[in-house]
Amino acid sequence: MPGIPQFYKENHTHQTLEHVLAMKQRYGRLDNAWMGVWEALELMDGLVDSADPDVKTTQAVHALQTAETVRRDGQPDWFILTALIHDLGKILYFMGESQWTVVGDTFPVGCRYAEKIVYREFFANNPDFYDSLYSSAHGIYTPHCGLRNVHLSFGHDEYMYMVCKNYLPPEALAIIRYHSFYSWHTEGEYAWLMDDHDVEMLKWVKQFNKYDLGSNLVEDPPDLESLKPFYTDLIAKFFPPKIRW
Repeated sequence: MPGIPQFYKENHTHQTLEHVLAMKQRYGRLDNAWMGVWEALELMDGLVDSADPDVKTTQAVHALQTAETVRRDGQPDWFILTALIHDLGKILYFMGESQWTVVGDTFPVGCRYAEKIVYREFFANNPDFYDSLYSSAHGIYTPHCGLRNVHLSFGHDEYMYMVCKNYLPPEALAIIRYHSFYSWHTEGEYAWLMDDHDVEMLKWVKQFNKYDLGSNLVEDPPDLESLKPFYTDLIAKFFPPKIRW
């Protein structure tokens, strides 16, 4: 895996509107795997996200650290489950996708790139940067159209949202879909796209982000097997034994 700047150079070069639409069509069919949620989590024990400088553990350990932090705070069961599965869309890596279209901060495509997107200078290599419509202030969108109608760069967030959208409450789906959208929930960009629903969902995404980042400070790694009974029971409250991926 190349260094983080090189990763973002590849990401910002190739995440075009055309690419995003193609990936949504390809993976939106959910015909790539048939497995349970815990089974997918066990796969994550073999993946370290090289694009995230804050996470040095496997993705399974990060998932359990985040979920356990949320659990200790007495958050509702759906919130605990969301913390556990928020990064499971990174299973795309095992489906053969390059990390530049699996991980990293997400951002809208089809409109002007906001100033506070990390490594914004690398969009100079993206053909959409030179398209008169896609580089205009609002691009293909209308103000306050709602984030549900916006195409974000494709990655594990969007993929996991598609996997979960029939099983979880709106707050959980917003966390899963937008937790990597840092220029929105942390930097305050793209407010012009928000509708009333997004205003409410932003509160939950911000709350989750504190746990997502804070869990990285936990020193003792959780044990998957000892925690498995609690989390498999929790998963069963929301998901059938196997789901489509």
